Amino acid sequence: METEIRKQLDAKETFKKCGACSHTFARILNHHFGHSLELEELALNSLAGGIMNQGHQCGMIWGAALAVGVESYKRHKDKEKAIAIAVTATQHLIASFQDRSQTVNCKEILGYSISNVTGIVRLMFNTMITGMDKSKCFDLAEDWAPEAIESGVEGLNQEQIELTCKPTSCASQVVKRMGGTEEEMVMVAGFAGGLGLSGNACGALSAAIWMKTLQWCREHPGKTPSVINSKLGKKVLEDFKLAADGKMLCSEITGRKFDTINAHSEYIHEGGCAKLIRTLAES
Repeated sequence: METEIRKQLDAKETFKKCGACSHTFARILNHHFGHSLELEELALNSLAGGIMNQGHQCGMIWGAALAVGVESYKRHKDKEKAIAIAVTATQHLIASFQDRSQTVNCKEILGYSISNVTGIVRLMFNTMITGMDKSKCFDLAEDWAPEAIESGVEGLNQEQIELTCKPTSCASQVVKRMGGTEEEMVMVAGFAGGLGLSGNACGALSAAIWMKTLQWCREHPGKTPSVINSKLGKKVLEDFKLAADGKMLCSEITGRKFDTINAHSEYIHEGGCAKLIRTLAES
């Protein structure tokens, strides 16, 4: 299957057209599933570089996670089931990416931080020296693209564990509070628990940044949100850090790591992260 997929796509060319890794992988997987969501893909620019260049989970995974959320929504009339399956599919994406790169974090892949001007200049200089087609990010995109599609499909098709409560996602709850549609809630469902319940940087934060950027895209047709300097995203990030006492990782904020969608859903239903969800939605 992977060989056939590789023949049908050109990840590097898609990357050049989209400009951001997060945008690129939403486009690649959406195209595979037969969906066209230009603004929703474009709004992912803010998650490039590990959430606004903060160096956390690679934007490729955020983009792929959103795309499997789209496909899960299209497949299932039951919103709660769609949420649960989107989380499972994202877990498959995380595992696949980890196998490919040995880490999920942008900073560790690059070997340095791009959260400041020095890091961004270094990235641009390295890209000029090696050539865009031979950069670490472009090579990783080319290698992982067929694997991302394959793992996403596997996750979407996997039989679900027995659900002991109504499935929900912290990211979906943020989008709901921000006036999002049911489809948008399912789109971001896989961001839950630090992206696929992995305990990494907060998925609810990424959902809020994406939603804010999506609203901006709708209000500014024909314009592209900044990958490097998003004023909207910065405000959300600042408010989040204040509410989370400077913590970014889901496992540190919650004091635990969720092993199943049931565990995460129960935590949210019992009021877990309620303050953060409210802060993000109102930022």
